[in-house]
Amino acid sequence: MRQAVSNVDPSACHCTGLKKASRRVSLFYDRYLAPCGLTSGQFAILAAIASWPGGQSPPLGELARTLAMDRAALTHTLKPLVREGLIEFGRDARDGRARLVKLTHGGSQRLGEARPLWIAAQGCFAKTFGENQAIALRALLRVVTDTTLGD
Repeated sequence: MRQAVSNVDPSACHCTGLKKASRRVSLFYDRYLAPCGLTSGQFAILAAIASWPGGQSPPLGELARTLAMDRAALTHTLKPLVREGLIEFGRDARDGRARLVKLTHGGSQRLGEARPLWIAAQGCFAKTFGENQAIALRALLRVVTDTTLGD
């Protein structure tokens, strides 16, 4: 016998709430970053590559883990950045099978153009949302990201 679905409350769904909030915030940041031609997701990827420990180029798999992305999804997301000449792939000298994601000179320049726009978005978000609330939100999101949810 089928159970009625009318008692499902979408507003109580953690996943739906996070996705709606994520879309809203992503669009907000996208508007700020539009003058430099990057989306908020592309900015996050370039920033992660640029800030990789030791100034090294990250292996694709490790970058995917850092960004909490599936490796195949990250590869797909990187294609426009490769086409625009902002990143390129290389091989790890120690492990020829490992693909490294390298920020090009053009990628570094674009990230430099985007950084002040991102800082402005950060400031506006914190002012609108409240500085303490923004700090608490980031802390809570880190907990969610770092928690194993049965995977």
